[in-house]
Amino acid sequence: MVVAFLIGIILIHLIGDKSPIYSLYFVGFLAAAFMIATISFYDDVKHCAFEIKLAGQLLAVIVAMSSGIVIDVMHLPLLGEVGLGWWAYPITLLWVFGLTNAYNFIDGLDGLAASTAVIAAIFLSYISFQQGSHFIYLASMTLAAAALGFLIFNLPTAKIFMGDVGSTFLGLVFAVMAVIAARYDHSHTSLFVVPLLLFHFIFDTTYTFARRLIAGEHVFTAHRTHLYQLLNRMGLSHGKVTAIYSLLAIVQGWGAILMMDAQGSLRVLIFVPFGLLYMLLALFIMRKAKLYGII
Repeated sequence: MVVAFLIGIILIHLIGDKSPIYSLYFVGFLAAAFMIATISFYDDVKHCAFEIKLAGQLLAVIVAMSSGIVIDVMHLPLLGEVGLGWWAYPITLLWVFGLTNAYNFIDGLDGLAASTAVIAAIFLSYISFQQGSHFIYLASMTLAAAALGFLIFNLPTAKIFMGDVGSTFLGLVFAVMAVIAARYDHSHTSLFVVPLLLFHFIFDTTYTFARRLIAGEHVFTAHRTHLYQLLNRMGLSHGKVTAIYSLLAIVQGWGAILMMDAQGSLRVLIFVPFGLLYMLLALFIMRKAKLYGII
């Protein structure tokens, strides 16, 4: 999956007549994606220390930012377009590093991470094509094809597994493509598209992290209390949980399409109904998990 995507976007950049972005941004994107895959592959094989893995991920994100891939402007309700100044760098770091790890944490069931990658990439490709963002359109289609080729062998019962090399790679690629689409591709597709396409993953990770932190648990230790893991532990098969999350990804995709019809600073409001829905689902799952005695 990693090799297929990297080869694909290199060919797009070299031979595309309308698709290339500024070379420095492309090199930063390519280098960061290659670095995160290399670091995570080494960790999959050698099981390196947490500090080394963390440092490697941060270095990959810094490489992307040093090439100029930075969220320097945001459109916010009531405030309109807001320049971020020096806040651009910590916000970009938090976004890319956060989504990289959120995607990694969700890769725990057969087909779950790969199916959402295919769905989100297809919707991102469609939206960016409609907006006229040629590089992100082609890069998203390349990512969808690479993830689909992997998914064929990863569906329950899986014959191959993604590992950190695949999940962190997907998280970083989606995060960086969101910035490139918003700031550097032709039509400046909204920065909020990718967060909405992956909102069920972001919510699951954020909710679980916050709940464990409030409960006084060690948030960096391995556990099986993500919402998707609780569903599986309560009796739903890998296939059923993956189907649920895939359905949510499709609904989010249609939400992202509808979001593009809203005015710039109002687009963020579409997260509200999704957030309320997911909070209700989380409370329902937690209540059931307590009844089952698994938390």
